[in-house]
Amino acid sequence: MIVPEMEWTDHHSEGTQQVAVMEKVGDIDIKYAKIPHAKDNEIRVDVKWVGICGSDLEVYRGARTPEFLSYPMRLGHEVAGIVDEVGSHVVGLKVGDHVALRYVWGAFAEYITCDPFSAVLLPKDFPLMHGSLIEITPTILNGMERAEISQAKNVLIMGQGVSGLQLTQVAHLYSPRNLVVTDLFDEKLALSREFGATRTYRIPSQDTPTMDIVGKNFPDGFDVVIPALLEGDAIIDALDCCAQNAKLIMYGGIGKTSKTIDFFKMHRRRVDILTTEPKRDIDNHRLLREGRDMVLNGLINTERTVTNIFPLSQIARAFKLRNHTQADVIHVMIDCDATHDDGRYDE
Repeated sequence: MIVPEMEWTDHHSEGTQQVAVMEKVGDIDIKYAKIPHAKDNEIRVDVKWVGICGSDLEVYRGARTPEFLSYPMRLGHEVAGIVDEVGSHVVGLKVGDHVALRYVWGAFAEYITCDPFSAVLLPKDFPLMHGSLIEITPTILNGMERAEISQAKNVLIMGQGVSGLQLTQVAHLYSPRNLVVTDLFDEKLALSREFGATRTYRIPSQDTPTMDIVGKNFPDGFDVVIPALLEGDAIIDALDCCAQNAKLIMYGGIGKTSKTIDFFKMHRRRVDILTTEPKRDIDNHRLLREGRDMVLNGLINTERTVTNIFPLSQIARAFKLRNHTQADVIHVMIDCDATHDDGRYDE
């Protein structure tokens, strides 16, 4: 993950831009930096849309361990924008191209620079807002490949936030025997059924063990378990949902835990715990292209999960909203186009 360099200034003036900076846990605000220029092997992107990812939220909450990050820091990696400057050694991409980015951190800004490897082209008639979520597709597709889902397997996806709903859409394409999803809210479960879930269960509270709710119908557990929840304790609950010889796909639950993981339980059930991040650059870019094509072809709907929009200047408000789990908030988008900060989002 690359964090583009910024040259900071004390005030907003010609040639500068707004950049969101998290000074400490729970405190994100706007600072100012000079608009960067692309180096010979870089492109500059006029950032239009950035989504608040669950990983951003974990940093905001202080739920990531110190070796992962330090404050102050910059967030934002679900990016879509327009190339507006191209380095002299860059071939292929050109000024005016619409792109989604991956592996770029610190994108809550008006402009960022990056390596062309991080970009994938979008059609100019495709809404850029809905292209930003293409960024999460490589981990989802890689996780599904590693899960080896088939028509004989029962699959459980825990959580139906923005990532969980995308996981449901992709898992549905593998035609599992049962595609079971859980969430705290009926509204999100209703959307998951439209996206292909065959059985849905509402979990009464975040502390309720999932098997207490789904175990009556699936007493032996699930062949594939995918937590799409924040913080590390989700992995402990997910392990309890695993059947013999199951695969536990760590899309979520990757933060620090407050409980002890029972590795003997993992050993006894012969559970494979698998990560979702592609290990090779070639796979990462391949899966980014495949994910883009699935979105463009309508196999993944990134539009229906967007529930709230804020201008970049109001990013503190956006994070406060996103930080409270609720039925009517799924994906919160940041409009990074400064010309749109004209009151259109005030209500």
